[in-house]
Amino acid sequence: MKVAKFGGTSVADARQILKVLDIVKADPDRRIVVVSAPGKRSKADTKVTDLLIACADAGWAGRDAAPERAAVVARFEEIARELDLPPETLREIEADLDLRLAGDRSHRGRFFDTLKAAGEDHCARIVAAAFRRRGLDAHYVSPGEAGLLLSSEYGNAQVLPESYANLAHLRERPGVTIFPGFFGATRDGGVATFPRGGSDITGAILAAAVQADLYENFTDVDSVFAVDPRIVPEAPPIALLTYREMRELAYAGFGVFHDEAVVPAVRAGVPIGIKNTNRPDAPGTRIVPERAYSSGAVVGLAGADGFSSLFVSKYLMNREVGFGRRLLQILEEEGLAYEHAPSGIDDMSVIVRSAPFTEEKERHVVERIRAELGPDDVEIEHGLALIMIVGEGMRYTVGLAARAARALAEAGVNIEMMNQGSSEISMMFGVKEADRRKALRALFHAFFGAPAASAAAPGAGGRADA
Repeated sequence: MKVAKFGGTSVADARQILKVLDIVKADPDRRIVVVSAPGKRSKADTKVTDLLIACADAGWAGRDAAPERAAVVARFEEIARELDLPPETLREIEADLDLRLAGDRSHRGRFFDTLKAAGEDHCARIVAAAFRRRGLDAHYVSPGEAGLLLSSEYGNAQVLPESYANLAHLRERPGVTIFPGFFGATRDGGVATFPRGGSDITGAILAAAVQADLYENFTDVDSVFAVDPRIVPEAPPIALLTYREMRELAYAGFGVFHDEAVVPAVRAGVPIGIKNTNRPDAPGTRIVPERAYSSGAVVGLAGADGFSSLFVSKYLMNREVGFGRRLLQILEEEGLAYEHAPSGIDDMSVIVRSAPFTEEKERHVVERIRAELGPDDVEIEHGLALIMIVGEGMRYTVGLAARAARALAEAGVNIEMMNQGSSEISMMFGVKEADRRKALRALFHAFFGAPAASAAAPGAGGRADA
């Protein structure tokens, strides 16, 4: 049994949905299909999820949301018409959108998640109807009715443990189950969504729950590449990755697969396949628990913008019991998750995502640190990118850090920070965002032995699903 997830570009229009139908019909083991909301049809297009966010913005602000609502309806109308679906399909979508817009506005996150979830929900209904119209025994299933329960962390929800037992029954359903990605139900009957790109997470949860033999993630690239081919066009494809390698690479900016989606598959031991909807016969990339590797081998490089560094120094910090815990507790109480916390004898740096670290939040955090911890110095640096070098073969290999540092120095890239995980399969460097692409090209040249091009072909190997 296989669970197959199709991203936004895979269901962007009727033509793409018919490709999905052909892929599902080609393999009777593909019995659960997870779909995203319709994505971009071209580079200038707008994703349905973004149209729904604009709709929610208007509704929350008390404005007439008719233009934004009309844009959402127009996308679904075009898809339904080209798939030759009955007129009531569109009427149901319009009625549902009106119901969501008129819903409870006591909580912003809940209101927005309710609107955002409409993209996946109606896409799944349309896909199921299109499949049935063409002779496939396909049925839409609601996440709430199926038992996919999420925490009430709107926009950043996590699956609740009992969901796996609830969803196990899907294995016994006849025909093909069409399941919307990205959202689930809260215990109080509301709607909550995963982070953007969360349909990957839905697919992994279902694959784990039904103990699938394979979780296939269909996107718009042939495979995972050693580095983003938009930056290094000659980057080679990767045939085989371990869960650990994929998790590290996805965390640091590999848009092909959401980093949190690896976790359910890992725990259940379900292998993952990355495939291209437009070229389903291409070999793709397989993600497995273990693989053979050679000492010193790097499998991939990734980089992501959007990080900030909080630097705190205090003489004899190492003698002050609980200093690090209290620093992290301040961040926790301010609603900030930390990403990394490299430290020295008298100083500690905490890396956080820049988006939630607003100017007001920054001011409040610094005030609390000064008042509660009495540091000698507190500094904030924005505009950081994290660069990750990943490979199972990096374990116990001497000289890799020096090799990377030398490559960055020769490229004129200053290292702001460096950290190596205890697993020793990854090494992380912090650089200025402006240097991220240059750093990745330099590291590619150092570890893969081929000169990296200074510019990438526009959109080469890119992905629009996330």
